[in-house]
Amino acid sequence: MPSIPDEEMEYALENTHVLYEPARRIDTFGDTRFDFILLSEPMDAVGMCRVRSGHVEAQRPKIIRPEAYRDLEVEGFGAHGRQFFDWLKARGAKLQMLLQYGFRFSRSDVQEVLLHENMADVRGRVVDEALHSGNALRVVLEGVDDDWEICLLKFTLEMVQKSHEINIFDFRRKGLL
Repeated sequence: MPSIPDEEMEYALENTHVLYEPARRIDTFGDTRFDFILLSEPMDAVGMCRVRSGHVEAQRPKIIRPEAYRDLEVEGFGAHGRQFFDWLKARGAKLQMLLQYGFRFSRSDVQEVLLHENMADVRGRVVDEALHSGNALRVVLEGVDDDWEICLLKFTLEMVQKSHEINIFDFRRKGLL
């Protein structure tokens, strides 16, 4: 799989939008599996929308690893997942929280369908379905078609950041900090 040029990586990050955010955050002491729906428009097709769905999971490490072996693991994302985190590190991103806990990210059960409908119609319908689903772990994203995995990883990182304060509170409450 060829690497993604810097400008494409930046484009994917800038054009990732959360249309419907999950009510729950990443669990402090367990794994969290979000059900995602990612909408995108194919670059070479007018009036069409690609809908990808599946699961993205943030998992705590099963064992504590020595600092020399701490790294992020990305399962199911291929080379683009590793490239994304390397790209962030090269730009000075603060990934200490992720490295300290040895997070493992995975995606699974991905399905996709290409609809002959415009994005606005599909967006409205999918967000409305998510709103009425009662699923506290559902997320709806809009992103870039070719680099959709980068969009999914961006969402996952944002959820880790949003969950950080809750996780710290949980650690303190259990007397671990």
